[in-house]
Amino acid sequence: MRRSTVTSPEMQPFSQMNTTPLIDVLLVLLIMFILTIPAQSHKVGLDLPQSGPVPHARPETHRLAIAADGRLNWDGAPIGDAALRGRLDALAANPEGALQLEAAADARYERFDEVLAAVKRAGITRLGFVGNERYRF
Repeated sequence: MRRSTVTSPEMQPFSQMNTTPLIDVLLVLLIMFILTIPAQSHKVGLDLPQSGPVPHARPETHRLAIAADGRLNWDGAPIGDAALRGRLDALAANPEGALQLEAAADARYERFDEVLAAVKRAGITRLGFVGNERYRF
């Protein structure tokens, strides 16, 4: 007697490809792609100080403070917006001059932005922010 080569339907081979491993690999590659793209495309330009001889004279440093109500103080003395322009231009003319900017915690961002724009227009490149240590974690 000859046995039949016909098998039951449960034993028939699949005629379709199993795509689950392919989908798993593609998802892992997609996640890796998503994680690596932001690190490559986001750049922040910084002018870092170069090493060189340390100057012996202390640079001219002024502090500009913004009060909660928007008033400005230059080295502790009140100053108006018109006079601020002249002081910033004089400071920008000194290559060793530095400005320290301090804003009250409850000062309006709009006012801070106006003052920072004036500092930028004056061409001051040596700028430090004072008082940020209170916001550390």
